[in-house]
Amino acid sequence: MRRGAGVRAFTGALAIGSLLVAGEVAAAAASDYPRRSIRMIVAFSPGGGTDITGRIAAQAITEGLGQPVVVDNRPGSGGIIGTQLAARAQPDGYTLITGGTGSHAINPALYPDLPYDPVRDFAPVSLVASTPYLMVITNALPAKTLREFIALARAEPGRLNMASSGSGGMPHLAGELFQLMAGVKMTHVPYKGTGAVFPDLISGQVQVTFGDLIAAFPHVKGGRLRPLAITSPKRVASLPDVPTVAEAGLSGYEAVGWFGVFGPAGTPGPIVDRLQGAIASYLERPDAREKLASLGADVVASRPQAFAAVLKADIARWAKVVRESGAKPE
Repeated sequence: MRRGAGVRAFTGALAIGSLLVAGEVAAAAASDYPRRSIRMIVAFSPGGGTDITGRIAAQAITEGLGQPVVVDNRPGSGGIIGTQLAARAQPDGYTLITGGTGSHAINPALYPDLPYDPVRDFAPVSLVASTPYLMVITNALPAKTLREFIALARAEPGRLNMASSGSGGMPHLAGELFQLMAGVKMTHVPYKGTGAVFPDLISGQVQVTFGDLIAAFPHVKGGRLRPLAITSPKRVASLPDVPTVAEAGLSGYEAVGWFGVFGPAGTPGPIVDRLQGAIASYLERPDAREKLASLGADVVASRPQAFAAVLKADIARWAKVVRESGAKPE
């Protein structure tokens, strides 16, 4: 054998051997994982959708793997502070994060200097839930359907005020996507949170919002606001008579938020698989499904590869909306 060929053969064998050793180390690490408590970072304050979903995921892992999962709320800067903390953690399965559409799919477009990369710096574990938004309008408007609302908005560009829970969030971008696809122009009015939107919407100071389904539902049921459409691809069981935006006349429209669990990049595959299995098993339980349904969310357990595909598709989707609408963070 020529010397060059021999060196290449030796190098190839060494590389294969290294991969085998690495695989054996990862498998060994997973075999007795977890040996201690796990930290679940939530990059937002307690009580919101990410926090609620994170606590459900923590319960799933606790019950499935037999070690406590401690939720660690690290709010600030639109989720950036806590998400960066998770990205820099040791990839050993003992630090996880429950992230959402905002922190992982929208922030890359809103913040040019984002201190983490949502794809490169994280290992997707599993989606947990998805949440649509409800397009509701003040009863003071004459429009009774989505088509009538679009006609009204087109007739007087900029007159209608579109409220949101804050600039750059999913409700804001759901409205921006609607404007782009419907060919209308409304005036965006950002508020400090969801709860502040509804009194002004009910009184008619603002005319429309793409609101959190949980928060909007009581006002719709009480007749204080008029629902026009749901932003998901299918109708929701709690409001079966409300059509989707696509059904109501804007074909192809979809704006759905999601929540899911990530580990830092480099988390061993066998550990990711154990975590995913615990979450998926828990979400099959009727009580877990009912809890998420009561919050207006759908269960979406997924394999890591499927979650990664959703993440990449949504990064592209919302980057386009941010770019074309000119949306800015608060």
